[in-house]
Amino acid sequence: MGLNDSDEPRDVVRRQYLASAAGDLEALRATLAPDVEWTEMAGFPLAGTYRTPEGVTSNVMERLGKEWDGWTAHDDSYVVDGEHVVVLARYTARNKATGKDIVVRVAHHFVVRGGLIVRFEQFTDTAKVREAMA
Repeated sequence: MGLNDSDEPRDVVRRQYLASAAGDLEALRATLAPDVEWTEMAGFPLAGTYRTPEGVTSNVMERLGKEWDGWTAHDDSYVVDGEHVVVLARYTARNKATGKDIVVRVAHHFVVRGGLIVRFEQFTDTAKVREAMA
């Protein structure tokens, strides 16, 4: 069984990162449950909780694409405990308005059930992101 047809929580999360990096929002939505709850951290430019796969991609990925060049979450290491997947990662991007680059550490907590992401929560240094936007 390959990465693309595995329901293992780690593989589902990995597919989400690969789809995001490729800008493939359809493939990204395919990793999300219909009732997904996706929370961007308070203080982050897109702070809030978004629901439905379409709600997540339109309010998060599409908005990041409008404001940043090359926004990428690099999934460096995984900690998996049953349906819980914590990924220690980095964001890299260049802000379109200021031309400033970011390299920011981030932790993502996913909950995966039945081969789909049902919950996501982001933890990051929001000040570093905002600094690049000013």
